[in-house]
Amino acid sequence: MVHFKDKSAGYLVNHLARLLEQALAVAIRPLGLTPGQFPTLLALWARDGQTQAELVREVDVEQATMALTLKRMERDGLIRRERNPEDSRSRLIYLTPHAKALEDRALAQAAEVNARALADLDEHEAQQFLSLAIRLVETLRKAPD
Repeated sequence: MVHFKDKSAGYLVNHLARLLEQALAVAIRPLGLTPGQFPTLLALWARDGQTQAELVREVDVEQATMALTLKRMERDGLIRRERNPEDSRSRLIYLTPHAKALEDRALAQAAEVNARALADLDEHEAQQFLSLAIRLVETLRKAPD
């Protein structure tokens, strides 16, 4: 018997995300990082010096969630905030030297988790899965609220 959950993209992707998050948490805990910080770190490793609003859009989280994440990251010595010379109402978020130094090790740990998740797929299937996941993200980003 096939259950609804086995036909539900939302259920399956959410379940997969929880399992990946749990594995990532174990992998990056020795670095002093959490999965909740990872999307923001990825965004800042790619382009340091973003505003909070830019990070909200890039990471696809609520403003309040990003504010809390940044507060914790600042407390943990991962980011610093500087006045935005182009807009005095906002601050630019920069990685600390400590956070920059963690990039290679954190990305290696994440790659290991991803490799384990994709281990039962052949190369074509893995690429197809990633391509389809990207399309789904792009489709949902374009969808009206």
